[in-house]
Amino acid sequence: MSEAAAQRAPGGAQAVRRALDVLHCFHDNGPDLSASDLARRLELSASTAHRLARTLLGSGFLEQDPRTARYRLGPAVTELGRLSYHQRGLHLAAPELADLAERTGATADLALRSGPHAVIVAGGSVTPRMGLRRPLHSTALGKVLLAWARPGEGGPAALPPLRAFTDRTIVEPALLQAELERVRDAAYALNDGESALGVRTLAVPVLDGAGYARFALAVRATPSVITDERTDRFLEEARSCARALAVLLLTPAERRAPAL
Repeated sequence: MSEAAAQRAPGGAQAVRRALDVLHCFHDNGPDLSASDLARRLELSASTAHRLARTLLGSGFLEQDPRTARYRLGPAVTELGRLSYHQRGLHLAAPELADLAERTGATADLALRSGPHAVIVAGGSVTPRMGLRRPLHSTALGKVLLAWARPGEGGPAALPPLRAFTDRTIVEPALLQAELERVRDAAYALNDGESALGVRTLAVPVLDGAGYARFALAVRATPSVITDERTDRFLEEARSCARALAVLLLTPAERRAPAL
């Protein structure tokens, strides 16, 4: 959010929005950021960025390297992240994903939607060196989350301009809409070099009781592993895992609800 846009918000909401924007600057899992880096990314004055960073530092949402004075996410974010991870039951998904990876020889990932991104929350891609957010339009995970979007989440029209990552990336909203219709008809999504050349991914939905995608489940490897001839086998394994996760990841309230 630019400083001009933030100034149009009510006072309290403006402060909260700016603080959240600071935290979002760390989504790409890049190096520590200085106050000047934050100011540049958010189009804020240096003094405003510094004040926001110091406030978040005092509450534990940021921490500061004493040698460089640069900021990184703090222990309060870690605590909330771990609580959310367990509240969602995601610790139960890890063994299922590990088993799927072992059975297929592919990387298995589970993602949920956050705005225009698929956020990987469990699986083989969750490593210290890799960011967890993937664009919806150029990934199999994202296509699934769009194709079975929950009410209010928005479809292709709600996305920012579609960026090309390779010459195979879909960048026209009408073509993306047509692709999503194919995804729904086939009950799976394919990413064949659309986000990175030499990578092929198959994804299926983990549906809630209303038929919307609570999560997307993907298996990712090279085209030499996920061949056209092996696609059905990979999909069978992924769908079996998705059915198990649909039960494992029910909330306690959903487990107690009587069957209709």
